[in-house]
Parts: sequence; C-alpha cells; structure tokens
Amino acid sequence: MSEGNVRLGVVGLGGWGKMLANASSRAGNVDLVRCFARTKETRDSFSEEFGCKTAESYSEILNDDEVDGVILTTPHSTHVGMICEAASAGKHVFVEKPLTLTVEDANKSIDATSSAGVILQVGHHRRKQGANRRIKTMIEEGKLGEIHQLDANLSNVGGQNVRAGWRNDPEECPAGGMTGLGVHMIDNLIYLAGTVKRVSAFSKKLFGKTNLDDVTSFILEFDSGPLGFINTTYVVPKICLTAAYGTEASAWSEEEGSRLFFQGKDENTRNEIPVEEGDALAEQIKEFSDCIKNNSKPEVSGTEGRDVIAVLQSVVESANTGKVVEIKQFM
Repeated sequence: MSEGNVRLGVVGLGGWGKMLANASSRAGNVDLVRCFARTKETRDSFSEEFGCKTAESYSEILNDDEVDGVILTTPHSTHVGMICEAASAGKHVFVEKPLTLTVEDANKSIDATSSAGVILQVGHHRRKQGANRRIKTMIEEGKLGEIHQLDANLSNVGGQNVRAGWRNDPEECPAGGMTGLGVHMIDNLIYLAGTVKRVSAFSKKLFGKTNLDDVTSFILEFDSGPLGFINTTYVVPKICLTAAYGTEASAWSEEEGSRLFFQGKDENTRNEIPVEEGDALAEQIKEFSDCIKNNSKPEVSGTEGRDVIAVLQSVVESANTGKVVEIKQFM
C-alpha cells in the first residue's frame, strides 16, 4: 500500500468490477485492500489478480477499520440497501450506475450518506470523456450558438445471445438497454443541457433472444428549452454517440469520446478536431479518492444520479402507458 492513498473495498467482482479495479490502479491515489463476491472462487481469483484480501461477507468489509470506502458493482436493486449499510458504517460509497431504480430509493441513498457525512459518487464516467468535455466547453463559450437539439446513442450486441442472471431480468433492467447503457446518455445530455422536463418513450422486443426489450427510444424536452433524442439497443454493432446541434454550429462526440467532429453553419460537411481522449474511468476513481481526502462534492453525486433516475422512471412509465410523462411526477 502507498502512504496517503485512500483504501477501498470492491463489492461485486464481475467484468465491470474488474474494469473499475484496473481503473483504480491507474488512478494512482487508491489502494484496493478488500474484495467480496458471493462465491469463494470469484473472491480468490480477484484477490490474486489485484493483490487485496478477501472478505467472506459485505459486513466484514464494512467492519474493517482499514477500509475507507467501497466500490459497488452489484445488481441495481441492491444499491440502496448496500449504500445505506455503508453509510451507517461510516464508509464512503462509489456506486456504479444507475444509482438506484427509483427516485424514492435514490433519496434514501442521498439522505443516508448525507446524514453520515460520507461521500456518495455515481459512476457516470462518460461525461468525463475528452470529446464530451470539449462540447460542454463549446456550449458554455457560445461556439454552437443557441442549442436546439441534442441526441445520444449507446448500443452494442450484448443481447444477441442469452444473457445470464440478473442482467436478463426486466425487473433489474427495465426498458431494455436503458438501465445498463442508456442511463449514461441521459447523464451526458443533462450534463450538456441541464435537467429534463418531460419524455415520450417507446420500448419493444424485435430480436427476442433475451427477456429484455431489444430497442428503446425516447424524446426529451429540457427545462432550458431544447429537445433531445436518446436511443439504445442491445443487438446492433457498438455505437457511442453524443451530439449537440446549435444555431452557429454542431458538434459530435463519437467512439467513446475519442473523436470530435464540428460543423459550422456555413459548412456543408463536418470536420474532425483533435481531442485528448483521457481516461474517464481512472479519472472518476481519482476524483472519488480526492473527494474523500478533501471532504468535497463529486461532480456526479447522489443528486446528479437521482436526476438520471427520474428520467429513467419516466421512460419506463411512458413506454408502458404510451403517454408523455412529466419528470416532476417522480421528483
């Protein structure tokens, strides 16, 4: 362990848990000291790969004085309970998106961590990607003019095969890919345009190899005025797109924020602008550690995570009822 580093326990040791563990290594100010999953084989394998001690229960991690905080990459419905338990134990919490599945549970998580005086950060890392950061700066500097539309799409082929366990459960993953993928794009557009007023959504099965909807699309109206569109599907080649369209210019972030395109109002084609891709996953873990050390608020705290959940709940409601849904219904 490095002196002065924040000491974290990882709970949920699947693919994404390993992604965040590797990001923690790159962050440079974190030591992974404990790990927990339900199966001993998984714990032992993770422990060997990342050099941390295993725990036989979540409680064991929470009762360990050498653990400053936890990284949670567990099923979505477990987040609220585990966040509240960690807060009660005085542990800081980094929880993978989505924060929860309902605004009610998001509020419980926020209240618990706030009352305990611990940090709550949500893993919406894609807003930190280089091209998304540049688009935000362009908007703030007026280079795009008045923003009228935004759109985003995060999709992949993960649903072309049968998905195992909770990731194939519509209760854990409502509105198809929205819960695992699309919530990142909700956060990106809120980052660029502010909070959402209302949505109108469609969600359905076409490919039909899993229990989840294959494709979900919805229109957003932002409180600041613009309209937006978000699409996600689990059965098409990888897409990661965030775009903003203004009266002076438009800008596109593509390929996980590694490429940025710009088109002025007097141009007929768009041009690529060089951009520093960055390491968004490592940056968010570094930020979590810095916030613990400095007792400061992370960029994506429980409040920002809750804004995303209000939209997610509204998408589910709209898709189920066929109605336009006001976000304030859930807030």
